[in-house]
Amino acid sequence: MQALRGLAFLLLVQALGEGITHGLGLPFPGPVVGLVILLPALGWAWVREPVAAMAELLLGHLSLLFVPVGVGVITHLQLVSQYGAQLLVVIVLSTWIGLAVTALVLRQLLREEPTQEKPAQEDSHG
Repeated sequence: MQALRGLAFLLLVQALGEGITHGLGLPFPGPVVGLVILLPALGWAWVREPVAAMAELLLGHLSLLFVPVGVGVITHLQLVSQYGAQLLVVIVLSTWIGLAVTALVLRQLLREEPTQEKPAQEDSHG
């Protein structure tokens, strides 16, 4: 029952994101706006616990989510054979760019972390 509440909340947040995106004419997907809305909402236990239960369920069956992709590749095998090299280059480059941006953002976030100064130690050689 907890996972069902989590699924309902995730769908609600996604629909809210879609509504905001379409209503304001934003140039990015509604689910992204939904995730931005979800992030602060996870601070509340009554949201976090059902969403965590649903996340556990989805992660337990993650391999099933790749079935449509595999079927799509097999269905469009001619396109894959025709543009396979270009697809591979785009996938590799976009992965590298994503990793580089993530590393740069992490480096910047770690650099901005406040450092605690150590108190000066007195010389005990007296």
